[in-house]
Amino acid sequence: MPLIDRRLLLSGAALVVVAGTARAGTIAGSLPWAPGAGAPPQPVVPGPWHFFTPAEGRTVEAIVDRIIPPDPDGPGGREAGCAVFIDRQLAGPFGRAEGLYDRGPFLTGTKEQGPQSRLDPATQYRGALRAIDAYAAQHYGGHPFVELTAADQDAVIGAIEDGSLPIEDVVTKDFWTVLLKNTRQGFFADPVYGGNRDMAAWRWIGFPGARYDYSAWIDRHNEPYPHGPIGIAEAPSWQPAAAK
Repeated sequence: MPLIDRRLLLSGAALVVVAGTARAGTIAGSLPWAPGAGAPPQPVVPGPWHFFTPAEGRTVEAIVDRIIPPDPDGPGGREAGCAVFIDRQLAGPFGRAEGLYDRGPFLTGTKEQGPQSRLDPATQYRGALRAIDAYAAQHYGGHPFVELTAADQDAVIGAIEDGSLPIEDVVTKDFWTVLLKNTRQGFFADPVYGGNRDMAAWRWIGFPGARYDYSAWIDRHNEPYPHGPIGIAEAPSWQPAAAK
């Protein structure tokens, strides 16, 4: 089915649901919600690991720095805070797979069905990091991943990518997909989540960040936009409600 037809079908279905369940009302005087009343993210404060052990943290820093190595154009994954981002995510609802269906049967599904695992992401990461060090020790003279040369670290990461590095109770290629996605997220996500340190990734790609709008610039054609990026926590409209 062409994508546009699917979109029309879904939007039409949504309208039917809304029309069938919504009740009309009149809003007057004030809006029926308060700014910041949702669940805004709490800015990550640099410090000790929340999920990783110190050894695990060093391993993840080394891995993300090979996935996104530093170069003259910008920082690598380690300096950008990708490992911190992953650590905080694994210590939170993502790591516990909150909001996801976590009951069996656990069968190997199709690519479109996504990972099928009884293990939450935090448990998968812990097992994978243990397997990565075991694989490194087996193939490189007993040394853990962090002590390998860059070329050997790349070889180990290649074994994760092609699935030849065994991880107990985890499909290695599925873990690679998650690891790669989490590293990218840590590199490009808003700094409030612990990665993209100093908005280096945004400066690199020229992304202006979480500004409310650009209405003042719509009619200013052929004029370079002079302002640097801004994160959620630095935006003037960022006024999250106090945590309860």
